[in-house]
Amino acid sequence: MRKYDIAIIILLISGLCAPACFGQYQQDSEEILRVLELQKEAWNRGDLEGYMAYYWKSAELTFQSGASRVRGWDILLERYQKSYSGEKMGQLDFSDIEVNVLSKDCAYVLGRWSVTVQDEKKGGVFTLILKRFPEGWRIIHDHTS
Repeated sequence: MRKYDIAIIILLISGLCAPACFGQYQQDSEEILRVLELQKEAWNRGDLEGYMAYYWKSAELTFQSGASRVRGWDILLERYQKSYSGEKMGQLDFSDIEVNVLSKDCAYVLGRWSVTVQDEKKGGVFTLILKRFPEGWRIIHDHTS
């Protein structure tokens, strides 16, 4: 009979935790969506450093696209400055966003991106891994294609 009592207690405790956990995950998801919105706003006003503010400012940051991998915040900023500066930045948009909170400090995001420069539209898909830091959620890995 003790096994059943323990199982019932565990189920009751997990049932009580579920609403609280869901509420936190919902708040985390909203914060992460806000990060993406702030990135988009910075990009669309031509502010690459503002866009990059939501990446982990570390030599450990990773970015992958196609067959290349870049490591480090400064190197990624330099890559963006070479490829997208001035009129080449265009207008960024995100769609089909899925935020998946894995724990209180870790999440990943799936989505689509598009950049429209004059009449030309480029786009693809991305996967972001985010970690919560004291200053908020930051992208620690970006895989964009």
